[in-house]
Amino acid sequence: MAVVGAGYWGPNLVRNAMATPSLRLRWLCDMDVERARRVLGDYSTVGTTKSFDEILGDPDVQAVALATPAATHFPLAMAALDAGKHVLVEKPLTSSLDDGKKLVQAAEDRGLVLMCDHTYCYTSAVQELRRLVHEGELGDLHFVDSVRINLGLVQPDVDVLWDLAPHDLSILDYLLSPEVWVESVAAHGSDPIGHGVACLAYLTLKLSSGAMAHVHVNWLSPVKIRTMVIGGSHRTVVWDDLNPSQRLSVYDRGVERKGSQELPADDRKQVTISYRTGDMVAPALREQEALRAMMAEFAAAISEGRPAATDGSAGLRVMGVLEAAARSLRRDGAFVALGVDE
Repeated sequence: MAVVGAGYWGPNLVRNAMATPSLRLRWLCDMDVERARRVLGDYSTVGTTKSFDEILGDPDVQAVALATPAATHFPLAMAALDAGKHVLVEKPLTSSLDDGKKLVQAAEDRGLVLMCDHTYCYTSAVQELRRLVHEGELGDLHFVDSVRINLGLVQPDVDVLWDLAPHDLSILDYLLSPEVWVESVAAHGSDPIGHGVACLAYLTLKLSSGAMAHVHVNWLSPVKIRTMVIGGSHRTVVWDDLNPSQRLSVYDRGVERKGSQELPADDRKQVTISYRTGDMVAPALREQEALRAMMAEFAAAISEGRPAATDGSAGLRVMGVLEAAARSLRRDGAFVALGVDE
């Protein structure tokens, strides 16, 4: 494979590609060749080039990983697909939903793997969360509440939703069963520092099952919080990504209604609410580097001829929510149905 981009994220892809037995890194491509050489070190046998065409023309390169600005994702990924290469793309998949759809269709037409680098989905905690949801241990999904706030880097070209929410939305997409999807989105944002884009935002998602998800993202918080609460009819699980000794806590606690479900509205007061208070269990998780697991999944999807766990379609679903959120912001927080153009 070849990695394109030796800036912020590229070196992480390089390191994990070189540590994945099923991959062999052949090229690191960057407009600044000296920077690429510094990333690889003095004794590396990996080639460096500033020519993307050289990579596309190399018959030994079967796959390309892109760690370049979002605006370049579509042309570079499409060129790689046209050259018969499998493609891994840093989030977001593209800078527009229409371009993303073209990429997904191109990969499908050519029988190639198109994968989106939704790294959090490959953490041990999220892998366990997915198991709990898909195997029914939480029961019917009632709510998801996610908080991702810190005194972060205020981006010059995107708002806080496009910067931070893709992490939470990709995790939510990965956790939901295929029978449940996001139907509509409402977004509220604020720019108290006069930056020109929303610096803090609240995102509400209505799911097809009747459940609701909520995402809070913020660049301006003096404290860093990374939590997600997933409530079900049987159990509720809390993920605290900043607590390495207890990332997950599964609570056998909740609210239950006792009485007839068929009572008229005027007689609802006859229904008794009971509170279930059971044990809390903290599952033991195997610590692993998420990016290493993601690279292994990319290689496995290629060798097995199957879609990756976070394939191009997963990237499209996340982008669909973000574009609907942008329309909601322009409409003062009104709910916007997914898949409906302005």
